[in-house]
Amino acid sequence: MEFRKLTELDITNKKVLIRLDLNVPLKKGKITDDTRITSAIPTLRYILERTHKVAIMSHLGRPDGEVMPEYSLEPVGARLAELLGVEVVFVKDYAEEPAEHVLNQLDRNQIILFENLRFHAGETKNDVNFARHLAQGFEFYVNDAFGTLHRAHASVVAAAELFAPEKRAAGLLVEQEISVLSTLQKKPQAPFTVIMGGSKVSDKIGVVLNLLNHANYLLIGGAMAYTFLKYQGVEVGDSRVEADKMDLISQIYRNAEARKVEIILPEDHVCAASFAANATPIESQGKAIAPGLMGLDIGNRTIKRFTDIIALSKTVLWNGPMGVFEFDNFARGSLRIAEAMAKSPAFTVIGGGDSVAAANKAGIASKIDHISTGGGASLEFLEGKILPGVRVLLK
Repeated sequence: MEFRKLTELDITNKKVLIRLDLNVPLKKGKITDDTRITSAIPTLRYILERTHKVAIMSHLGRPDGEVMPEYSLEPVGARLAELLGVEVVFVKDYAEEPAEHVLNQLDRNQIILFENLRFHAGETKNDVNFARHLAQGFEFYVNDAFGTLHRAHASVVAAAELFAPEKRAAGLLVEQEISVLSTLQKKPQAPFTVIMGGSKVSDKIGVVLNLLNHANYLLIGGAMAYTFLKYQGVEVGDSRVEADKMDLISQIYRNAEARKVEIILPEDHVCAASFAANATPIESQGKAIAPGLMGLDIGNRTIKRFTDIIALSKTVLWNGPMGVFEFDNFARGSLRIAEAMAKSPAFTVIGGGDSVAAANKAGIASKIDHISTGGGASLEFLEGKILPGVRVLLK
């Protein structure tokens, strides 16, 4: 996939519009996790070494085209100022008055940050007129918001298309994401183990079918495992099951058999009578789950089987938790998988917000080779799709 990279642009003293993913969690106006901000710093530093005429745009939350103060990017601007050592000029009225006049008046220690793009309905509608207000006065466009590239939104597609192809490019983070995720689809070093969790088979079917082309092992955990077990005729009690998706399970097994991929399901579970943080954990004695109980995590035998396979692998991709890791009583499976990946000599990749959160909870994120910043974007990319935000950056 040939796309234009930031390092190919001559942006010296030029005016640069940058799309970042600064969609960080906030609590009472305070940032609780600044990972997405710190991930953007290398690209910002690269650009600021060459020009100070820079404007940053991002979304935060889902305000659905309305101005909602709790979704303001002002706290993000304050954190950017701290990390970069510059003054962040916060611009709210860019949808009515293009930021060109502010841009021309910037001092060398100032950059522009637009208020939340999703305060305007034109953003999610990919509105060209809204995009023109964003792009007016700028000479180059850079997208380093991997987590948004699967969205055909104004700041991702329409704005990019207002620049000549040779004046729009992917930032350093997007370049890295595409490089790593492309490797997983083409020539991952074997044995290649794919670990899939989360709640729905239907959300992961495209990814699973695509990765079966190169995988050696497919380990299934989380709620989606109970649909696989049900397909095999195993009793799963009151566990969550997608009863109408058995055809998808059948398709996965047919493809796995054709490609000699071993699918491994949980051999035991941690169950409870209710879906609650304070529910009493009950260990199952095997694959079956008794009536009145629901599976909320993988059990000890499953943890050992999964971690043994991770240990012998050369490439490991993990997407989706093994259980309800937000509840401490049912977090053990996800934490042990994270720890096994950290210890593994394999090339390790974690994608998806919940898996990343589990890695952070286990305190091992720094020991993983690549943690994807895009949940939905990484899934769609791994399905083999060309994302809208990547398509506009192709050469």
